[in-house]
Amino acid sequence: MDVRFETKYGNKAGKHEWLTPKKIIDVLGPFDLDPCYSLPHPWETASSFFTEDDNGLLKEWYGFVWCNPPYGEYTEKWLKKLSEYKNGIALIFARTETKMFKKYIWEKANGIFFFYKRLCFYDSSGNKAKMSAGAPSCLVSWNEEGLKRLSRLNDGKLLLIK
Repeated sequence: MDVRFETKYGNKAGKHEWLTPKKIIDVLGPFDLDPCYSLPHPWETASSFFTEDDNGLLKEWYGFVWCNPPYGEYTEKWLKKLSEYKNGIALIFARTETKMFKKYIWEKANGIFFFYKRLCFYDSSGNKAKMSAGAPSCLVSWNEEGLKRLSRLNDGKLLLIK
């Protein structure tokens, strides 16, 4: 099965490489692996990575993972893998009403950090987007290390899931 980043649909800006603001990586890191890394990338997100050509969904993950998955129809596959792996943090849209959110976050995660404001992502040249994201974002953890890292942030609210 060839499940790639397949994110060309549903993005009004016409791009699918929208990078996490560096300040988030700096606060939450260091990370051992980014399985959703896109090239070119103006800053490192982890000490090692898988690109689209590597197909990180099919690779074995290791260490503490940073996952800003491609948004769209394949996001669920990335969340499923991370919810089973458990050792990492994901950045996704806070679409709390979706089946995907219920199945992999409400039922499996141990914490969600909701940002007070919508994030502004960056393009592959390191330029900040002219507009904020099309929806609110959140960070999700599945283990105690993830919770510890999420507690370092101060521009939102951390919700513990029991």
